[in-house]
Amino acid sequence: MVNFNGNMVSALQASLSFNNRGYKYGDALFETLKVVNGKIFFWEDHYFRLMASMRIMRMDIPMNFTMEYLEAEIVKTLEANELINTSARVRLNVDRGEGGKYLPNKNADVSFNILAEPHNNPFYTIDTDTLYTVDLYKDYFMSPGLLSGLKSNNKAIQVIGSIYAKENDFDNCLVLNTNKNVIEALNGNLFLIKGDKIKTPPLSDGCLKGVMRKQILEILSKDVNLFVEETSISPFELQKADELFITNVIKGIVPIRKYRKKSYGTDFAQSLIGKLNAKVRLVQL
Repeated sequence: MVNFNGNMVSALQASLSFNNRGYKYGDALFETLKVVNGKIFFWEDHYFRLMASMRIMRMDIPMNFTMEYLEAEIVKTLEANELINTSARVRLNVDRGEGGKYLPNKNADVSFNILAEPHNNPFYTIDTDTLYTVDLYKDYFMSPGLLSGLKSNNKAIQVIGSIYAKENDFDNCLVLNTNKNVIEALNGNLFLIKGDKIKTPPLSDGCLKGVMRKQILEILSKDVNLFVEETSISPFELQKADELFITNVIKGIVPIRKYRKKSYGTDFAQSLIGKLNAKVRLVQL
């Protein structure tokens, strides 16, 4: 079952108009959520990111788009799919309705739809047996700035980069901006560990304003023995690092094990995943 603007319809009946602006122009935003036993991980952060993104996109936010209303609609979708008492992955899509030109129709109403599917792991784990290998994706580059950091339907670089990774037997790729700095992976934010120094690209470089990125930075900020910095990362720094890992809400922390001829450990990532799960248990459940 799929939730269309508060109405539950079967997956076979669910459809978008060919005039939908999300389909025609990528004029849409989305949030990918992890939900366990009806509790949405980091829901407040997801909600405020969505609201901020809608304002940047100049969408007219409906009066009923409160945090409580959308949460109730997500729960309703989980119940309809019999996923309320298990682990699930939810996608909340928001678009600007219909319109035939680039300029949005002033009378168009913002609409939403919610999809839910089962997810295996209720908490975050690290697979230390897999040799997770990445490469730089250099065919196209992201522009620095806030628009690149939105979780919008404009994901051409991620789509083409994923095809490149599959064709070349990589598990993922690292994305560059037009300044040739490494900003993120195809499906998450990047962290670099070198000794007691931890670096992650700043939002101004064009990386995604990740919800999990925020959680990791909050955890790291409590350790007085670490020096955490949001600063640009050069490709030349990658092979000098002790560890690299990717973060997103669904998988949590994914250690990179190999980049070109360089192999990396996972000790720091494994210590961090325990702290992340502890935070989830205390705050979310």
